[in-house]
Amino acid sequence: MRIRWAAPLVATITSVPMAVAVPVAAVTGGAGSAQTRGSAHASAPRGALAARPGNPGGRAPVPAEARAADVSRPNRVIGDGTPASCTSQAVVRAVAAGGVIVFRCGSRPVTITMRDTAKVVNARPDVVLDGGGTVTLSGGGKRRVLYMNTCDKAQGWTTSHCDDQARPRLTVQNITLADGNATGLRAEGGGGGALFVRGGRLKIVNTRFARNRCDATGPDVGGAAVRVLDQYRDQPVFVTGSTFENGVCSNGGALSSIGVSWVILNSVMTRNKAVGRGANPARSGTPGGGSGGAIYTDGNRFSVRIAGSVVEDDSAREGGGAVFFVSNDRTGTLAIEGSRLRRNRSAGFETKGFPGVFFLGAGRPKVVASTLR
Repeated sequence: MRIRWAAPLVATITSVPMAVAVPVAAVTGGAGSAQTRGSAHASAPRGALAARPGNPGGRAPVPAEARAADVSRPNRVIGDGTPASCTSQAVVRAVAAGGVIVFRCGSRPVTITMRDTAKVVNARPDVVLDGGGTVTLSGGGKRRVLYMNTCDKAQGWTTSHCDDQARPRLTVQNITLADGNATGLRAEGGGGGALFVRGGRLKIVNTRFARNRCDATGPDVGGAAVRVLDQYRDQPVFVTGSTFENGVCSNGGALSSIGVSWVILNSVMTRNKAVGRGANPARSGTPGGGSGGAIYTDGNRFSVRIAGSVVEDDSAREGGGAVFFVSNDRTGTLAIEGSRLRRNRSAGFETKGFPGVFFLGAGRPKVVASTLR
């Protein structure tokens, strides 16, 4: 992204209510869906939001391709039923081997502190990592948790067009990825404190991301939780029933991407921070960054759809306390449906009439049955 921040683009807006009372269709997600019924943008208490991943009041319909994968017949089982058997080494080996992966660590919640980053091998067509709702993979504040990159020769090249290949397909579901840290990992632009993906396909379902980190400065580095570059045939990353909290990075305290589309359904993003300084390109005398408290997206033709979700109490030192969206050729689109965005602080700039959002794309953001303030 190469946008010069001219004065007409800068606006500081403290309160522009945009609430519309429009019914949203009931969820028909089926057994594999992580959704629950409720109002279009229900004001669930903070305790309720924290109790499980996702927005319990979210009612955005979930298409089949955005639902959890079937894990009833796993290829790999991590653990023998005891917490001690669920180790970092076992996770690394299972992810490298691929297939459907589940955990057997006992009935109580367990945290596995990763000693090495688990990396997908590109010859493995499908990888599903399912924590059963009780497993946390922790980077211990020292390392990235999970990595997939179809253009990384160390993980094997499987086609001559690594930036646009159908597989591997990675699904992360029913798990927590916490305390990941990609600081100093600047290959492919860096970012992705918990999860970095380039190529293939990525899907995230019923997953919590907490306290993840990446570099604190830089004009385009981002994604404290997740950084994505390239998806097969420009298909979107689906995020369903998931929570992103307390992430910190130069840009994108939760999510970051370049030229990648997102569909974010019935999810929560809260208390994430973009802490860089100087925007992009970096103002003279600054290291750059500081945009997209929760979401930082850049590129040409791409789209972001936020539906049935809550984005609140995020902040950006520069622009877009909730969402930073720049489509360089102005073909990209942003839609906010049945969602609540509030108290997302943009310390520098945002788009007039859209609190917490900085948008340069096709027309104006589409806002339906949502509250922005």
